[in-house]
Amino acid sequence: NILKVEVDNRENDYVYPQKADFTFYGGIYRDVNLIIVDDAHFDLDYYGSKGIKVTPTVTNDSAVVNIKTYITGNAFDVRFTIDGVGVKEVPITYIDKKGYASATFKIENVHLWDGLKDPYLYHCKAELIRNKNVIDKVKVDFGCRSFSFDPQQGFFLNGKSYPLHGVSRHQDRDGFGNALSKAMHQQDMDIIKEVGANTIRLAHYQHDQMIYDIADQEGFVIWAEIPYISSHLKHGVDNTLSQMRELIVQNYNHPSIILWGLSNEISIGGVDNSLIENHKLLNDLVHELDTTRPSCMANMFLLPQDSPLVDIPDIRSYNLYYGWYVGELQQNEEVLDKFHEKYPNKCIGLSEYGADAYYKIQNEHPVRGDFSEQYQCLYHEHMLEMFETRPYLWSTYVWNMFDFAADAREDAGGPGKNHKGLVSYDRTVYKDAFYLYKAYWSDDPFIHCCGSRYVQRSSEQTEIKVYTNLDHVDLYVNDELVDSQQGKHIFKFTIDNVGKQHIKVVSGDYSDAIDIEKVDQENPEYSIPQVEVKNWFNADDIPVTDGYFSVYDTLNEIVSNEEGNKLIKVVITKAIKSNPMAAAMETNAAIDMALSMMGHSTVISLLAQTGQTDINHVKLVNEKLQRIKK
Repeated sequence: NILKVEVDNRENDYVYPQKADFTFYGGIYRDVNLIIVDDAHFDLDYYGSKGIKVTPTVTNDSAVVNIKTYITGNAFDVRFTIDGVGVKEVPITYIDKKGYASATFKIENVHLWDGLKDPYLYHCKAELIRNKNVIDKVKVDFGCRSFSFDPQQGFFLNGKSYPLHGVSRHQDRDGFGNALSKAMHQQDMDIIKEVGANTIRLAHYQHDQMIYDIADQEGFVIWAEIPYISSHLKHGVDNTLSQMRELIVQNYNHPSIILWGLSNEISIGGVDNSLIENHKLLNDLVHELDTTRPSCMANMFLLPQDSPLVDIPDIRSYNLYYGWYVGELQQNEEVLDKFHEKYPNKCIGLSEYGADAYYKIQNEHPVRGDFSEQYQCLYHEHMLEMFETRPYLWSTYVWNMFDFAADAREDAGGPGKNHKGLVSYDRTVYKDAFYLYKAYWSDDPFIHCCGSRYVQRSSEQTEIKVYTNLDHVDLYVNDELVDSQQGKHIFKFTIDNVGKQHIKVVSGDYSDAIDIEKVDQENPEYSIPQVEVKNWFNADDIPVTDGYFSVYDTLNEIVSNEEGNKLIKVVITKAIKSNPMAAAMETNAAIDMALSMMGHSTVISLLAQTGQTDINHVKLVNEKLQRIKK
């Protein structure tokens, strides 16, 4: 006998994914099993599932559990068992040669699956009976829980507020691609648990079954999705439906999963009727296959809030990167607040946000785009502070838990990687931002002194930053107590930078330490030549006269002036030509988009972000602005 399996990942126009910001690997990278069964068996061809579907419905202190099985071949009965609850044996009904059997149990004083606090699982078994003999059996774990989404108060689990704060996960790893071992999958989930996340967005495809199983057992809430991403394929409709059907049918029994993701940033190439109809078909399929979970999608930050695409799924989320790719940090909350104010009865969440950090890059004066650990920390400090005052966000997901492969990138730290992870690609380095999230999310006491990789420092004074979930920090320099602070999450100390110093931070029984050294010049290994981490000009080169506009004023301030508005539109039009996505848009629409994204940015920031860094050009723009009176 010959069993032959072939796989093919050559480019095509009908199977997803074809275009996205992560590497697509080839080959078979998950377990392959040869399963031998009787001619009558639970249906292995039911979209790759086990042929069993468990649907619990919780009401007050009880749950009604319906179990349905799908059978191939001739048998008589199915015996259902829920450990600790009961046993029922029911006859099989055949329709068009396919067998079905179902049973309903009522569980009084039900033990709920209650997230990280108590992820209790019931154990179910179905046995196929013929002539009083068991000829096949399947087992499945399930959990009883209820959940809901409130547009004002966010996510609720079992009737209680349960704010979702979590991370996104890509499945690959340095040196292994997607072919992770079971131990590697377990390590990933252990790291996610350590940081204190209670939810995971599994991007952007179906993950290994082990991940869903661990999520059930540990209590993580899961967003599961298909790789309908970045670029709509007009010939790929059937494939999106096939992938969604398999995702739902194969993972229906997992209590950790709360919603099904339709797509991610699919509007990058524009929105047309074909794309909208594809989403409507997917949304209808989700509701057909699963009446217990809503649909969701991750919208690109450029997608207008009144786009018809936004309202197709039940739940809405946006991927926002203000303060990293474009604009200023505060625009993240402005966009979300604007949506919430305009649509107070619609749920909104943050499906992605993040900033790259290559852990070898250090900068005592971090700026957007420098890839330093310090800027990544500032970025995430802002986001976490913002979340605390916006309970209406049904979820927030850091992009990403781990650095991952992205073959199209040419960023800091070598080509082919996305460095937005809180942990390095090989899982050996926990970046400082990891401990910031642990300080906010984890109840396990700890203290972390940032900057362990920033040893050689040239400034006369230096900042010692501490992340902890404890409320008191003592600072020791060369074993001498120099300062103490009370606070929450983030502690900042300023000390003189002299010679070699051993820095130790202590809170009760917990401590951490780093070593720093004063140098005359920054270590060149702390920066990367192709990344501009400082201004490309001296401030003295650009004179400013009070009462007149300059490149240091924001776009919003300048466009409020009629003459300034005309000049800024000329500057933006030139910037548009450097952006292929904006260049494809109608000019006025592209200008409006740029002002919406970067209105809070200064002109000098706009010029830097769009590569207009010739000092003579900057001076020319400034001279023209200096002729316009405020």
